[in-house]
Amino acid sequence: MLTKRELLRSAAFAAMTVTTMPAPAGAQAKAEWPDIREAKAIAEEGFIYGLPIVMNYVVMYEYSVDKNSGQYKAPFNQINNEARVFTYKDTAVITPNSDTPYSILWLDLRAEPIVLSVPAVEKNRYFSVMLCDGNTFNYGYIGSRATGSDPGDYLVVGPDWQGATPPGIKKVFQSSTQFSAVAYRTQLFDANDMPHVEKVQAGYKSQPLSTYLKQPSPPAAPAIDFPKANAELAKKNFFEYLDFALQFAPAGPEEKEIRAKLARIGVGAGKTFSFKDLPLTHKIEVGLGMKDGEEKVEKYLASGQKDVNGWKIGSLFGDRQFYSGDWLKRAAAAKGGIYGNDAVEAVYPMAKTLANGEILDGSKHEYTLTFPAGQSPPVNAFWSVTMYDGKSQLLIENPIDRYLINSPMLPAMKTNPDGSLTLYIQNKSPGADKEANWLPAPNGPIYLVMRLYWPKAEAPSILPPGTGSWQPPSIKKA
Repeated sequence: MLTKRELLRSAAFAAMTVTTMPAPAGAQAKAEWPDIREAKAIAEEGFIYGLPIVMNYVVMYEYSVDKNSGQYKAPFNQINNEARVFTYKDTAVITPNSDTPYSILWLDLRAEPIVLSVPAVEKNRYFSVMLCDGNTFNYGYIGSRATGSDPGDYLVVGPDWQGATPPGIKKVFQSSTQFSAVAYRTQLFDANDMPHVEKVQAGYKSQPLSTYLKQPSPPAAPAIDFPKANAELAKKNFFEYLDFALQFAPAGPEEKEIRAKLARIGVGAGKTFSFKDLPLTHKIEVGLGMKDGEEKVEKYLASGQKDVNGWKIGSLFGDRQFYSGDWLKRAAAAKGGIYGNDAVEAVYPMAKTLANGEILDGSKHEYTLTFPAGQSPPVNAFWSVTMYDGKSQLLIENPIDRYLINSPMLPAMKTNPDGSLTLYIQNKSPGADKEANWLPAPNGPIYLVMRLYWPKAEAPSILPPGTGSWQPPSIKKA
């Protein structure tokens, strides 16, 4: 979920833009450039392959490298606990949830593995610890569903680590890249519950393996000159960021073909891609390829999932085996909302239109979403419906500071005489008598995301995503 959708816009313009990132001299001088059609095809495929990697790098830079980014969280290997839910002021990650206060950790696994410890958590409070590497592969989970509510110590290791599981470690998780994100989600029941969430968060620990084993520390990893990154720079210097990031990501078997293609235009570990040093014709080839790649990602998001009553439902997130070289699916996942969960952990029906395809627009219409009696989303944990701006995919400022409606709010909401529950999705208040059920909408395009945390596997269920026996109801014009 990256800063402003602009990363995906104006890709062709990027071909004519002079890069601002310093680049080694003679970047492509010695390389034999492919012909026009092949270069464009490589740029297209490379954009699709590299989009999640570059988006991830920008978030990592803003969260753990640049203390002046406005989104900075903590240095590498230190947990930052947010004693709050995300609001419209959080812009580094698109489509953030506002259900579960986040704890954010970025791991540098180059010197040694890191031990993650979790406390005992009451069984009725959902929590999850998602491990997501620089390839945006979700390579492991700790938490209510995956490991239970008991305390435990878990080891996260880098791509090249080999060794026996140390005593006391419940499980070892191996990242495919040397840097990795860890996203902690801790359920908040209501505003008065925050002290209890903070107590759980205080029990999340991160420490080097040597510290855990009370052994001397290994030599520190070399310092890195991280290139400055934000959404605008990533748009202009896309392949230079990809070039930089790949040095920390050893190629898996399914990546060798695309890596070999990228090497032909000077992109890859050990390469020195410099966009500004390319001849104009090559810049145009790269720009057009990126534009075509962008369009393919957009099309996949629009049509690559099941359409159920106007909601797009699919399974876009997973580990290396899940993607199995399907880079278009991975790019669509990042574009739809980077750092999403595997379907067994959470399913995300997304809606930008009515069932008939008409765009949802809070400046033109008011809408309702009604769950029939006894047919609320079937989950083991909880569910929510979150409102985003349809253009930026960010949470929207609104007069009641409400960004979602979720199942813990049900006791305060009003049901209809037949037991059904209606949500009022509109820009202006529906009136005092209905405000408990009001989900404020932007004065423009609407993007709704439903979240089903730990969806039930038995019928009725949303699993498998898009073909399950439970279906979200359609959004109606009021």
